[in-house]
Amino acid sequence: MTASEIERKVIWSPQPGSQTLFLTCPIYECLYGGTRGPGKTDAGIMDFAQFVGRGFGSAWVGYVFRQSYPQLKDIVLKTKKWFRRIFPDAAFNESSYDWKWPTGEELALRYMRNEKDYWNYHGHERPWILFDELTMWATSECYMMSRSLCRSSEPGMPRHLRSTCNPYGPGHNWVKAYFVDPAPPGVPIRNEKGQWRIYLHGNIRENLKLETADPNYKKNIETDTNPHRRKAWLFGSWDITIGGIFDDLWNRDVHVLQPFPIPPSWRVDRAFDWGSSKPFSVGWWAESDGSPAPTGRIYPRGTLIRVAEWYGAAKDGQGKVILNHGLRLSAPQIAAGIKEREEALVKGLLKECRILAGPADPSIWDGSAGKSIAAQLDENGVKFVRGESANRIFRWQQVRERLFAALQRPMENPGLFVFDACVDGFLRTFPSALRDERNPDDLDTNQEDHCCDEAGYRVMGYTRTRIMKVKGL
Repeated sequence: MTASEIERKVIWSPQPGSQTLFLTCPIYECLYGGTRGPGKTDAGIMDFAQFVGRGFGSAWVGYVFRQSYPQLKDIVLKTKKWFRRIFPDAAFNESSYDWKWPTGEELALRYMRNEKDYWNYHGHERPWILFDELTMWATSECYMMSRSLCRSSEPGMPRHLRSTCNPYGPGHNWVKAYFVDPAPPGVPIRNEKGQWRIYLHGNIRENLKLETADPNYKKNIETDTNPHRRKAWLFGSWDITIGGIFDDLWNRDVHVLQPFPIPPSWRVDRAFDWGSSKPFSVGWWAESDGSPAPTGRIYPRGTLIRVAEWYGAAKDGQGKVILNHGLRLSAPQIAAGIKEREEALVKGLLKECRILAGPADPSIWDGSAGKSIAAQLDENGVKFVRGESANRIFRWQQVRERLFAALQRPMENPGLFVFDACVDGFLRTFPSALRDERNPDDLDTNQEDHCCDEAGYRVMGYTRTRIMKVKGL
């Protein structure tokens, strides 16, 4: 057989670079991300195909997940394009979205939109799973639960939990925190159980076939009027904020401050959003009375600065926050933790300051099932006042007004700032808090919105007091 005849028999081969790295990656969990256009989905499909006919037979079975069947149509077309040429004997079932091979292998294309959908697959054994467009899942729950499916009782069987995506999308933040932040692209990440995962970065420049066939594709992305999306899709940058209710106003260079001792004449209080299985959030806020800060800067009277926090989220063995998983502490335990932290604060940033009771989640006053959480906290020496819960939309408007005020020069109205030590909760979750798809003026409550709620209670606490003073109440 001549070289040209051999070349004609090669239906698909990975392009040098990220596609080749992805298909040869030995690590159990692998995310293939980056810019638009390097051929991530094609590589994902071929990662399954490369083990067909290798003797695993009916034990080699896999799932491709998207959030709905309509979203799977593009993958159906891609598999038909390649599989019918590479595997002429393979059969596709149009009603069940299944590929089956005479040698026993099976690939099922399925939907999983939320945690409820996971239970359609619970208990299944699939050594190969692909989440296509992983950032489309707003939370990590579906992905994390599906790790239990990626297994095999056959010795020597490859086990691949694969995913593809671009930066941007509802799940941008949790995907970034899990795969991107812990290590540079191509550097394996090891968790506390000794398991490995890795992020591989692809670039459109690697896809010479696409650039030759469609030179306008890259230009279409370059002329996108959304700067965050352009940065994500053209450069594969994860350092963006997307679809957020505050991201058009948030400016880290302005809103994040280096810590300084709080003047004793300023009001200091604590705000609280309750959580048990999900995280709770305690924020300590300093409210300017218009006198100069130790830095010499004057913040308008009523300006709020988040000086410290206790974000009640579980952490892994490396001290990293586990997304949206709470500490499950009792009210007395939380009260003890608050008092312990306040003892340290009054020896440092809040020296000579008295910490007052600030607003908290109104639900903690519910005593229908026994003694309320607020009462238990009070009994253990930590008081709060009932936060304003009547209008969430108005709450976010007030927060936005303060973020906007902080951007003005000179500042004339009270703004909102945060010290740079508030990294676990506020700085990780607040700047990119997502809008609700059904109500863009509200937050999506499926995300980690605990710091947002707690900050909202504190802003509304000031707003409500101010309104009452104006009315002479």
